[in-house]
Amino acid sequence: MRDIPRVVWILAVGRFVNAAGSFVFTFLFLYLTGPRHLPLEQAGLISGALGVGLLAGNFTGGWFGDRFGHRRIMLLASTVAGTVTLLMPWTPVALLAVSTALLGYSGATAGTSQGALTALAVPPGDRRRAVAVSRAAFNAGCVIGPPVGALLAVEHFTALFVIDGLVILAVRAVTAALLRAEPERRPAPAGAASTGLWRGVLADRGLLMLLPAIVVVDVVYRQLYSTLPVYLRDNGQQLTVYATVLAVGSGLILLLEIPVTMLLRRLPATAIIAAGYALVGVGMAVFGLGSAAAVVIAAMVVLTAGEILYKTTATAHVLDRAPTELTGRYQGLYTGAATSGTMLAAPLGALLYGVAPGALWPVCALLALGAGLVAWRSGRVTPQAEPVAPQPAPASA
Repeated sequence: MRDIPRVVWILAVGRFVNAAGSFVFTFLFLYLTGPRHLPLEQAGLISGALGVGLLAGNFTGGWFGDRFGHRRIMLLASTVAGTVTLLMPWTPVALLAVSTALLGYSGATAGTSQGALTALAVPPGDRRRAVAVSRAAFNAGCVIGPPVGALLAVEHFTALFVIDGLVILAVRAVTAALLRAEPERRPAPAGAASTGLWRGVLADRGLLMLLPAIVVVDVVYRQLYSTLPVYLRDNGQQLTVYATVLAVGSGLILLLEIPVTMLLRRLPATAIIAAGYALVGVGMAVFGLGSAAAVVIAAMVVLTAGEILYKTTATAHVLDRAPTELTGRYQGLYTGAATSGTMLAAPLGALLYGVAPGALWPVCALLALGAGLVAWRSGRVTPQAEPVAPQPAPASA
């Protein structure tokens, strides 16, 4: 780990602090329906605007970093996100949907540029370690943030937004001081031609196969945060069991993700991703065996083992496919696909659970196993060759 560049550690520490001080995403809906006294429907629309902004920022925010520099865009977007968060308690209700959408967009754009900076700091093929460090920092912060936010919310909801905004702005200031210049970009290979995002993706058949599998697995994975607590409640389990399940997953990730990534970093990425997706499928199948605490904790252990395998590896794998000048856009493309479950998991899972509760976990298991097969197959295809321009015939002597 000693040869991981300094920029990766700086960004990871910033990500940890931001995650530890991030309260808005967790408590926004409670704030809107509580201190703001908004009806459920209006609060849902405003919260949905945050998700729309996140999705749009993930898919489009990388263009700004590729065009104007990832350090510059990360700092600018962080400034916007921190300011919007800080002013949220005093934002008129009529503007809340706009401000939450702006918060989502700026936060996603900053995250995309941060991910691109981490990727560009290390050579392709060796990015799994850097991604693992970044993910470990984020997960460690997420362990701290929600309980601290809950304590603050008991006293005063306004403090959540003020502290969150100040933390974002403080991290932005320290990062700007420590990273004083735009990192030098690695030169593109000799003879490589610049291309657009979608042209590059469409020419890469392996990546084109993998992206839908990423979406499917994320929809399956995020049933943990939508239908799983409902399933446990309906089967007589206390909320403490659900909290324990999530704590077990977070603890295993913090303990094992970096060592496992180091151990497996030389193995083919798509094989590791496929194994991870398969373990997610097995974990979902175990959920279907019953709601006893021992069963659901065992299911979470298996599922988390899959997450440890696939999340870091898939992130690095997609970034390794990116031309240097498109790193930000590939980062955003992956993040958008890998967070699609935040919008799709709850409605799709609830629909299936409402119609056929017993089918939810078997269907999730089959979908994840199928995605694993697709991921494995994606590693066995080669990118399409770029069309070669016809060469003019030599002039006759």
